[in-house]
Amino acid sequence: MIPQSRRQFIQTMGNGFGSIALGSMLARDAHASNLSDDPLRHHPSKVRSIVWFFLDGGPSHIDLLDPKPALQKLAGAPLPPSFAKPQTAMGVTANTPLLASKRTFKKHGKSGIPLSDWLPNLARHADDIAVLRSCVGEGLTHVAGVSHMNTCSTLPGRPSLGAWSVYGLGNDCDNLPSFVVLSDRRGDVPGGSRNWGSGFIPATYQGTRFLEGPEPVLFYAPPPQVTPLRQRRKLDYLNWLNERHKNQSTPTDRLDARIASYELAWKMQTSIPEVNNFSNETRETLNLYGIENETTKAAARACLMARRLVERGVRFIQVYLGSGSAWDAHSDLEGNHSNLCKETDQPVAAFLSDLKRRGLLEETLVIWGGEFGRTPMSESGDGRDHNPWGFSMWFAGGGVKAGSIVGSTDDIGLYAVDRPAPIKDIHATILRIAGLENDLLTYKHNGRDERATVTDATVIDELLA
Repeated sequence: MIPQSRRQFIQTMGNGFGSIALGSMLARDAHASNLSDDPLRHHPSKVRSIVWFFLDGGPSHIDLLDPKPALQKLAGAPLPPSFAKPQTAMGVTANTPLLASKRTFKKHGKSGIPLSDWLPNLARHADDIAVLRSCVGEGLTHVAGVSHMNTCSTLPGRPSLGAWSVYGLGNDCDNLPSFVVLSDRRGDVPGGSRNWGSGFIPATYQGTRFLEGPEPVLFYAPPPQVTPLRQRRKLDYLNWLNERHKNQSTPTDRLDARIASYELAWKMQTSIPEVNNFSNETRETLNLYGIENETTKAAARACLMARRLVERGVRFIQVYLGSGSAWDAHSDLEGNHSNLCKETDQPVAAFLSDLKRRGLLEETLVIWGGEFGRTPMSESGDGRDHNPWGFSMWFAGGGVKAGSIVGSTDDIGLYAVDRPAPIKDIHATILRIAGLENDLLTYKHNGRDERATVTDATVIDELLA
């Protein structure tokens, strides 16, 4: 027997346990990829892709989706005592006057859903959407709010809903990432990449950020002098080095993710130029989205890119409209929201129209909303503060009860009162629509079967078709 030092013994044992852990992770990966076959989902679903238009900064629900006639009557008065609660304010007090909405609401479609005059294009899709008016969050700041809306936790580090979805559904496309994040160049999303991270589940399920412009993925194209054969040989050599390192050290899912990323990057050198090339789109389609209009151009490109990704089988697509908390209207709400609605309303409505005519809407779940809403009290005289206690989102596509309104806030839009929908319930509902059950989609971490919603959650049945 060859003598071993204590350090050598621990290292050998550690590598052995690491191999067991790696086998466990690979087994879970295989299980997740198998779930992509419809018979192996938790229950049947037509939905193959999820697209989330995330309005970073907190859009005002009482100026967009949730009209409040009582607020118009009480404007200028302090918050009535019957509405005041201990958690009512950050930056405002009960003495802060209520601010009337200057928007005009009209009922649209056969469903009669009332929508603001800031959303004239979405109004044509009133019968395609379901408005959830009673969303409830826990994050008071943008970093906490965006994290909570994406991960069901105000603290960073947990897997995002996109990562959970891909872990459960697997990939339907082998030459593009299964989870893509599109954001504009206004600023960074509060909390950054943690909002589309994979947390404690394997790193292969994290989101891949695409940028605006002709090069959505930086440095994906090799230099002209590098031939495909040379690139392939270089990739093979890197994979050999990584595999050797993996065999000589404690395995980690990050190393497996790195190896997989090199292979995907190789395939993306062909797929990215193709998906980012809009030359084969008709003039009518480009005009539908508003790509040649300077006001709508950025959002139009993101929305059209989202449709092209849906066509190619990308599972989860998150489109940040207003990165850097652009919707955060603490002052001049009229100017802020008016400009942002002009930028985004046409492209988002065009996305719905385009999916419908291509027969893709029933295969896609579309989500629209931000991290919270805004208060009925004024801030700076013409703005509104953050409101996580009652706000609105809308949903469309497969599995959604179109033309419906679910839940409500109080008479001035401050608190959810009818069918309050905490974010964990929203996530459980999204997973249900995609064919996954929150309590069955688990990942063992630190001895606990973790789930997307952290704790038990209730599906919002009223949203389901």
